[in-house]
Amino acid sequence: MTYDDLIFKIPVESETYKEDSDFVIENIIKILDERKSNNDNKVVINTNLKFGIPLKNINKIAGPLVEAWAQEVFSSIRDDEDNSYNLINVEAQDRLGMADVILQFRKDSRVISGEVDVKTTSNDIPGSGKSPNITSFSRIRTAYVVNPDYMFIVLSIKHNVYSERNKDSNLNECVLEIVDYNVYDLKYISDIDLLYNPALGTGQIQIKDIHYVSYKYRTTWEMCQLLDDKYLSSSRRTFEDFYREAKKNKWIKN
Repeated sequence: MTYDDLIFKIPVESETYKEDSDFVIENIIKILDERKSNNDNKVVINTNLKFGIPLKNINKIAGPLVEAWAQEVFSSIRDDEDNSYNLINVEAQDRLGMADVILQFRKDSRVISGEVDVKTTSNDIPGSGKSPNITSFSRIRTAYVVNPDYMFIVLSIKHNVYSERNKDSNLNECVLEIVDYNVYDLKYISDIDLLYNPALGTGQIQIKDIHYVSYKYRTTWEMCQLLDDKYLSSSRRTFEDFYREAKKNKWIKN
């Protein structure tokens, strides 16, 4: 038996998927643009240390703090029922979830959901977070079969770190300033920009360079085939490995 002998369950997305994806991404960018223009794009860390937090180690905690900032930004928009972005629900996900937060937008009479995975990189450290693990191969492959309209959004946030003295306390404060961001639909990231890392479980889908990503529009089924090809092209994976995953996760009928 070979890959071509398998009878796959072929997911078919709705005709409005691309339009819906563009809608979600456009509104996420507008929300972040508003925060930046209002100078509300900083995370301030206060400590009782006279010289503040050692900046050379800040990257170890910066990621979770910036992720928390993003979740609070979306939640504050949701709390305004008349917000201009039509954001109606925000659900933070647990550590083992597919993404960090689920955003739901109202578009006409429909509700569109996007699962957002926040990736942070330091503007001060060359190569920081350049090729992050995005998600498990088997989990994302299964998600696209279960829901052909599954929308996995990658939110890449770049931050600067600096220290400034608080005039009242006379202590140094550490400031994480969000300076840039990009938003991608994983399904539309180009072939060359998606990598497969066989380490960890069934392997991880990575982005080659999260700061420079090109798009290629494709269907959900084409995305599944691309994922399969990345998996099978790995020297550490065999067709037998793939067949076992396909049977286990019900990607095939035979």
